[in-house]
Amino acid sequence: MKNIICDIDGVILHNNDLIPGADAFVRRMLELDLNLLFLTNYPGQTPKDLQNRFYAADIEVDESRFYTSAMATADFLKRQTGDKAYVIGEGALTHELYKAGFTITDIDPDFVVVGETRNYNWTMIQMAARFIAGGARFIATNPDTHGPHMHPACGALCAPIERMTGKKPFYVGKPSAWIIRAALNHMSAHSENTLIIGDNLKT
Repeated sequence: MKNIICDIDGVILHNNDLIPGADAFVRRMLELDLNLLFLTNYPGQTPKDLQNRFYAADIEVDESRFYTSAMATADFLKRQTGDKAYVIGEGALTHELYKAGFTITDIDPDFVVVGETRNYNWTMIQMAARFIAGGARFIATNPDTHGPHMHPACGALCAPIERMTGKKPFYVGKPSAWIIRAALNHMSAHSENTLIIGDNLKT
């Protein structure tokens, strides 16, 4: 096995606490010079943020070894027609979309992109539903409904918009095959030589 795609939450860290033995596992994989990529459905942190989380847990990993659902969403949208997006999400998601050349706007967007945010409100729901009803494509970073302590996640934020419009979002994140293909492409790997490690078959 030449390549490893590894989840973060529930495998390496629980919240920000190290899962016993995870640090030794990561160090051993790096010693073996395996092509190791950490893949997360959480769109609210950049690779640098994740690198800092690992460092706080005494694991030193280069930020190039992280790939998030926000990055995968930007990679997915680059392959679609349109360059304007109405975004419900935090800075890490908008950062990736800006890097990919998208205009973040609330005027005739081509896409409604939902990630995760603690600032969700009535106006966001109404605008997203109106844009989707008007033809904007509905894209979401990940299908998770909640995180630790029942914090609402992307799937929960999409639910009222889906009910209002009758349109289901395309979820980029796990378990979508898209994010796995995107991660393999990001690490220049092939599925035949890749092991995926996670804690939940659904995400």
